Amino acid sequence: IENEQITDYMKAIQKSLPNLDIKMLRLSTGDISARLMAEKDNMQAEVIWGVAATNMLVFKQAGLLEPYAPRGLARVEPLFRDKADPPAWVGIDIYMSAFCVNTEVARKHNLPRPESWADLTKPVYSGHVVMPNPNSSGTGYLSVVSILQRMGEARGWEYLDALHRNIAEYTKSGSKPCKDAASGERGVGVSFEYVALKMKKDGAPVTMVLPREGSGYEIEANALTRKGKNNPAARQFLDWAISDEAMGLYAKYFGAVAVPG
Repeated sequence: IENEQITDYMKAIQKSLPNLDIKMLRLSTGDISARLMAEKDNMQAEVIWGVAATNMLVFKQAGLLEPYAPRGLARVEPLFRDKADPPAWVGIDIYMSAFCVNTEVARKHNLPRPESWADLTKPVYSGHVVMPNPNSSGTGYLSVVSILQRMGEARGWEYLDALHRNIAEYTKSGSKPCKDAASGERGVGVSFEYVALKMKKDGAPVTMVLPREGSGYEIEANALTRKGKNNPAARQFLDWAISDEAMGLYAKYFGAVAVPG
């Protein structure tokens, strides 16, 4: 969940749940995962909010999560929550990989608009592409894994080696490549669709590209931790986090992508 989203969400939470005292730590996906795993014998967090479902699978396997069915769970499609009953985690939104292209930088350096993942390996883009580090960023991990799933291990790693030759920088954050493109520091940022549309809406000279071969997607999800097991406030927060009010706020930021079917 991006910082500007949290600011908006917290205003609603404080109004709807004035009895809760919420202390929040916002980190990139990889950093959250490393911290939770490091603290597994002395857990600090009682609730996980808006973290990649692929990481939730790791937390569940490590025994860090407490199954909980938040109020209103039936409204969440089974595909978007843990299959156990009660579930260990519940999804709240989906984000998709996308390119953020600065039209002014592209014009200056004669960069054609990249329409596909394959385009990004062309020599013309050498030094103009930035993407997130998959070790620290859920968005970076999403991009790498979706490429491997689509192309297979052998061809996928060949592609990633070719792409690597054009990469100017690997960023810690998933949104930073698009922000760098929006500011004119880079020509193309491999990021996700929300931040690309946000930069364009804010007036940056950028365009969003959903690659022709397809975009990988990831679910962001919530969970109760083992530490929060006996805390009614933690459960109250998770009830709110899939309420109509919360879903309306998520839709404000993630309503740009419609998936047929």
